[in-house]
Amino acid sequence: MRWFFLFLLVLNVFYFVWHQQQTPLRAKEIAPLSLYHGEQKNIRLLSESADASMRRQPEAAPSSGAAQQNGACIYFGPFAEERRAKSLEQRLTTLDMRVSLQAVDASAGTDFWVYLPPLASRQASLWQLRELQARKIDSYIITEGDLADGISLGIFQTKDSADAVVLRLKSAGYEAQVRELTRNQHDFWLQVAPESGRLADDALARQLVVDFPELQRQIMPCKNVATTQ
Repeated sequence: MRWFFLFLLVLNVFYFVWHQQQTPLRAKEIAPLSLYHGEQKNIRLLSESADASMRRQPEAAPSSGAAQQNGACIYFGPFAEERRAKSLEQRLTTLDMRVSLQAVDASAGTDFWVYLPPLASRQASLWQLRELQARKIDSYIITEGDLADGISLGIFQTKDSADAVVLRLKSAGYEAQVRELTRNQHDFWLQVAPESGRLADDALARQLVVDFPELQRQIMPCKNVATTQ
C-alpha cells in the first residue's frame, strides 16, 4: 500500500512538471499567430489610407509650357501701311478665320540732333541765334523740353553727317553737341483668334507671301499687343 501511494505521488509530480513545460510552448505557438493577424490588420489600414490620400489629392496643375501656349497668339505681319494689313484681313476672313488688326510701336531707326545748349538767359540765346543766322547757318530756337532756349542746328539721319556739322561749327567758334533720337513708327499685325489658330499654319503663310512679300508668321504674347481703335 505504501508503494502504491509513493507511485501515485511520483506520477503527480511527473504530471506537474510535464504540464509546466507544455504551457510556455503553447503560448509560443499562439504568439506568432496573434502577431501575424496584427500585421495583416496594419497592412490593410495602410492600403486604405493610401487610397483615401489619393482620392483627396488635387488634380495636377498645367505645366508652364502649356500655360505659355495658352497665353500666346499667332500673328501675321508686319505691315508699315494699315491698308496692306486690312487687305490681308479681308483675305483671311474669306477663309473663315477670325482675325483682329493690331498696332505695335516699333523702332524705325535713329536720328542725330545737332544743337547748342541753352545759355544763361533766353535773351543771350536769341542774340546767339541772330549771330548764327547772320552767318547763313540754319538754326532755330528750341521752345520746349530740357533744351528749351537752346538752338537747333538740324536733325540728320547718319552720325557722320551730324559729326561733319559739329566740326564746321567748331571751326566757326561754336561748341555744338549731338543727341540721338529714336524714330518710332506703328507696325500693323493681324492677330489670329485661338479658334482659328489651326488654320494659320506655315502652309498658309507660304501661300500668302506670294502677294504679301513682307509677311511673317510670328507667335507673340497676346497681352503685349494693343488693339487699334
